[in-house]
Amino acid sequence: MTSRRFVAFDAAALFEALDQQRTERNLSWQGAASQIWEMSSALNAQRGDHPISASTLKFLGDRGATSCQHALFILRWLDRTPESFLKGASKDAGVPLPPASDAQRPRWNLLHLYEVLNATRQEEGLTWQQVAKELHCTTHQLTGLRTAKFAIDMALAMRIVQWLARPASDFIDAAAW
Repeated sequence: MTSRRFVAFDAAALFEALDQQRTERNLSWQGAASQIWEMSSALNAQRGDHPISASTLKFLGDRGATSCQHALFILRWLDRTPESFLKGASKDAGVPLPPASDAQRPRWNLLHLYEVLNATRQEEGLTWQQVAKELHCTTHQLTGLRTAKFAIDMALAMRIVQWLARPASDFIDAAAW
């Protein structure tokens, strides 16, 4: 089993970029949340989803972590890639998110992530326990991707894509549900 090296996802830098963009646009936290949410206005009207809240955005600064799905809201608004927030990465690192209209929103395809992870695990003759140890998580966090309905931690998602040596965008769809 080869041990892979990971570059940590920098949630603090994501928060700083969000706050800087919010300040440059002269927006309150609620104003930023509204702008982010309105990027999918047609989808929102169709689905009647609960909008992203200002507290969700501010909580990123307090917690220093976010879900992979919430990160995509912010990344889309910033027009940045997930890889651009790996520690030490440049702002233009990574493959752009798939373009999404106002009737769509970028969304991690966790089932696809699971399928590729499982296939790679099997090709390398590894157990789920071995992969989990390398990824610094539990086996359930990995096997649960198969049935996950919502999200996982963004830091784990980025360790997985690095373990797979694939860009995050390979597992992100412009979803209309």
